[in-house]
Amino acid sequence: MRVLAKIAAAAVIALGAGTASASAACNNDASTETVLGAGSGALVGGLASNSIGGALVGGVAGGVIGNVIGHSNNREDCRRAAARREYRRDRVQERESYYLDREGRRHYYYR
Repeated sequence: MRVLAKIAAAAVIALGAGTASASAACNNDASTETVLGAGSGALVGGLASNSIGGALVGGVAGGVIGNVIGHSNNREDCRRAAARREYRRDRVQERESYYLDREGRRHYYYR
């Protein structure tokens, strides 16, 4: 029962550390997620098996899973950033195409 409590505590700490730095950039870099996944996998694998071999297997599996999650986060962040840029570009073009006079009427620029 004590081993199960240690494993549960390690998993909670690893998941907490993984969500603390979940701000992936749109640069196709998943190294942070890979390192967090490998570290947490090695911790849980070592505690579960009480051996170095278990820690190695857990570290490799956690690194692979962390890398996949990191690339998934990057794709989603890139899509979100592109949509935000497009929205802002449209808003700027809309604002620059007219001006408001004192009465609030729009006067459009000729292009």
